[in-house]
Amino acid sequence: MCGGAGFIGSTFVRLRVRRHGDAVTVIDKLTYAGRRENLQEVSETIRFVHGAIEDPAAVADAADGCDAVINFAAETHVDRSISGPEEFVTTNVQGTQVLLEAASALGLRYLQVSTDEVYGSIESGSFSEESALRPSSPYSATKAGADLLVLSYVHTYGLAGVICRGSNNYGPYQHPEKLIPLTILNALSGDRLPVYGDGRNVRNWLYAEDFCEGIGTVLLRGSPGAIYNCGGEDECENLELVRRVVALMGADESLIELVSDRPGHDRRYSLSCEALRALGWKPRVTLAEGLKRTVRWYRENSWWWEPVRSGAYREYYYSHYGRALGA
Repeated sequence: MCGGAGFIGSTFVRLRVRRHGDAVTVIDKLTYAGRRENLQEVSETIRFVHGAIEDPAAVADAADGCDAVINFAAETHVDRSISGPEEFVTTNVQGTQVLLEAASALGLRYLQVSTDEVYGSIESGSFSEESALRPSSPYSATKAGADLLVLSYVHTYGLAGVICRGSNNYGPYQHPEKLIPLTILNALSGDRLPVYGDGRNVRNWLYAEDFCEGIGTVLLRGSPGAIYNCGGEDECENLELVRRVVALMGADESLIELVSDRPGHDRRYSLSCEALRALGWKPRVTLAEGLKRTVRWYRENSWWWEPVRSGAYREYYYSHYGRALGA
């Protein structure tokens, strides 16, 4: 399990251990978004390797005794990719190539966790797995590059590889640089709630546990060389999403602040997921229910987010939004 201490990766690990009793090895570099605390409840039942996926020795250590590689490891924040794309190339592309070499040499199954952002923006309708790749940011470009590497290893080396592309995930344990936890924690503290541009960018929201169930379905039933879209049923403009969170928090909408849009901001994402549904998967948590669960978790788990929201995050927030938290 690569990147298993991050948001989606740790969600998958907790689910697999709790529901299926799987034996799991996690390799994670433990960057700002990967934390041992995310695996606290299963720490006694997993094997943990502290290392980077771009390090062949660390990958070889982690792969020992495994029958499959699932790659959650990635630099994921679009904003950070715009200001510093180098780390995204290193982890998302070079790291994936190292994993593919190891999986191919050892004859392991391989699952690449990808994103709807590789398709770019769509005004109406939904992207299918056959849609062209038109990534807009360094983040999505490196994820698209990694997907193409996976397919090349399937075609050239006979790797038993599959790709699962998810829509915007949310839920407990997500780093507060992302929109939903940022809104929740800023509202709790009475800070301004920044929303890019006119706030009308549309996203397709998927509760992280539902995405992880989709990934598990692809791992179990997916066809080698195939791509599976995994999207939620709830589409929502960003401004409306923030208003819904504000209402759940009992906060004041006057805290919402439209800020300068980020460069190359995609207008709308939407996925067609018939191929994955045909394997027996469907999302179970609605956006309304998922937001309630997520708000409740952040309210009840300040032990987790207080350390995250201090130090380096405060510096990032100030440099990015031009305003200190609490100002």
